This record gives sequence, C-alpha cells and structure tokens, in this order.
Amino acid sequence: MPLEFGLWRVDDKPVRVVTRPIPLESRLENLIEADPEILGRPLLLIGRQVQTDHGKFVDLLGMDAEGGLHVLELKRDRTPREVVAQLLDYGSWVQELGNEQVREIYATYARGRGLATELDEAFALRFGGSAPEALNSTHALTVVASEIDAATERIVTYLASGYGVPVNVLFFRYFEDEGRSYLARTWLLDEAEDVVPPPGTKGRGKQEPWNGTDWYVSFGHEPGGRSWEDAREYGFVSAGGGDWFSRTLRSLPVGARVFTHIPKTGYVGVGTVSGEPQPFEDAVLAVDCESRRMADLRLKGSYRPHGGPADEERGEDRREWVVPVDWERAVPREEALWRTGFFANQNSACKLRARFTIEEVSRLFGIG
Repeated sequence: MPLEFGLWRVDDKPVRVVTRPIPLESRLENLIEADPEILGRPLLLIGRQVQTDHGKFVDLLGMDAEGGLHVLELKRDRTPREVVAQLLDYGSWVQELGNEQVREIYATYARGRGLATELDEAFALRFGGSAPEALNSTHALTVVASEIDAATERIVTYLASGYGVPVNVLFFRYFEDEGRSYLARTWLLDEAEDVVPPPGTKGRGKQEPWNGTDWYVSFGHEPGGRSWEDAREYGFVSAGGGDWFSRTLRSLPVGARVFTHIPKTGYVGVGTVSGEPQPFEDAVLAVDCESRRMADLRLKGSYRPHGGPADEERGEDRREWVVPVDWERAVPREEALWRTGFFANQNSACKLRARFTIEEVSRLFGIG
C-alpha cells in the first residue's frame, strides 16, 4: 500500500498536524539545492537541470563521499511508469560518465552559481578529504515525491529488491501548523548509507587520466628522523622503516616528475628523478657536480634503520631508501603550499592524477 505517515503536536492531548499538498512541488528542487542535508545523507550537488546526451534534463545530480553519483528526479505530475522509466534512462547515461565529464558538469554548475571553486575544493569543503581518484564508480537513482502511489511503490521495490537496481523513493510530506510550515521525509526502502552498484559496474571507476610522468611523494619530515632541509640541499627523497613504506618509493622511475608533500604541512618541492633507488648506506648523490656518498655528507637528519632481531627473522627491510632528484623548485618547510582540495595520500609514492593539484602547485611554484 502507498507509504503514509503523520505528525502530531503534543499539548494536553495529541493534536494531529494538518497535511497539505506542497505548494508547487518543483519548489522541492530549490529546497534541496539550498540545503542537501534535507535528503538525510551527505551529498555535494554538482549539477542542476543537467542535459543528457539524449536531450533530456536531470533535475539534480549529486556526489557522495566515495565519489558515487546520485540522480535526483522529481515526480511532479508524471505517472509511475513515466517517472521510473525516465530515471532508468538517466541511469544508463550516468553510468557511462567519465572523470572528465563529471568535472565538466560541476564546472558548468559552479559557473552558473557564481562559484570559483574547482570540484576538488568543493569536495574537500563538503567531506573534509581529497576527492577519490575514481569518480562515478557507483550511482544511485532517486525519485523525489511529495506523494507516492501504490504502482510506483511496487515498481521501485520490484527493481531494487528483485534485480539490485539502485533505485529508491525519497518521500516528503508537507505540514502546516499555526502559521508554520514543516517538511518530513522518509525513504521507501531501507537503503541506509550504502549504494548498491548495478551488477557488473562496481569495478568501473572512472579515474582522471594519468599523464605518464607525474608522481606524488610523501616525505615524512620528523624530529630525529629524515630532514627536508637535507633533501632540499642535496637533492633526494627517501622513505623507510619497513617494506610498506619503501616499496612504493622504490617504484619511482628515472625521469619521473615528483610533487613532494610533507604530511600535515603541504607541498614543498617539484623535481625530476635522476637516479635509481638506493639504500642509504650505498646511496650516491651529485653534490656540486661531483658524486658523493650520502653517508659522508653533513646531514641534519638520521637515515639509519631502526630494527631488531625480530625484523631480521621476518625478512623485514627497514632500511632507508633514497631516490636522487633534480629539484625544479624546492622551498623551506615553512613556505609549504596547501589549498583545500589538494591531493594527499598515505603512500610514500603513487601516480599523481589530480589535475587540480598538479596545475595549482605548478602555478604557485611558477613552473611549467
């Protein structure tokens, strides 16, 4: 049967609050845009009246904290068959959107609202972290309605429960009480926070394209350990203390351009890898046009491995691994660059796909 619920004001006895039709159901679109929190889940709106490749327009398009997309379509006065069919058509379009297309949709939306933020900045402000490399790896389809009929309930339940189609109904009720207006909401299906991807689509995350050159390096500057002053002066990056920390750094190829980041500080250098990875004890660096053993240099930091017999028994490599770098620009730690939306990662090194970070760090450092 159609979903229904009520609201009562409690005085000396319960008084039922009058339910009214929402004045102009399309007003819901404005209310959701003004405050997506009324949906009951954290979403970043990235588009409104988004034109599809088929000449139709998606009412609202949002993104969740995992980079999944959410299509929100108002029922308005359409029949159950019309609104659900339209939503499924939008789903077939959305699932094919690549990373670049998603970013273009947000850029158009931001320009229309007079916003100067890039998607990465907006994502970080909304969710408090960097945008995932893969956008649109899942999607969800939602009918937004002020009332729901039995046919819509049957169709949506059949698709979602029987075939795993990520479709649901967000049902709003409008109340008036002594001159005040209220909105109440509920979901047709218990969806919680997780979006179930359509069969066969989970692994289809749309990553930003990698240019084949740029890498991210996390340089763990720490008291009593490695020193950024050393790295900046003598030209290197390093990592160690265990295989997990050094393995990704050792994968840096000669010729790679590295964007170097100090955790909780910011970006401090961009340079080109000029030599193969070497353990600290064997590392040789070019200093004043001559080759010098790193262990013979006057270093401010410590690069000796810290371990014991247990590590040796497990075969754990706790050595500090060093990768020579020719710095194009390197600044003191106090002048590190950081902006909301910049990429950060716990790995010592990884491919850098975040175009916003690459472009902004390059611009702020004054490099090409």
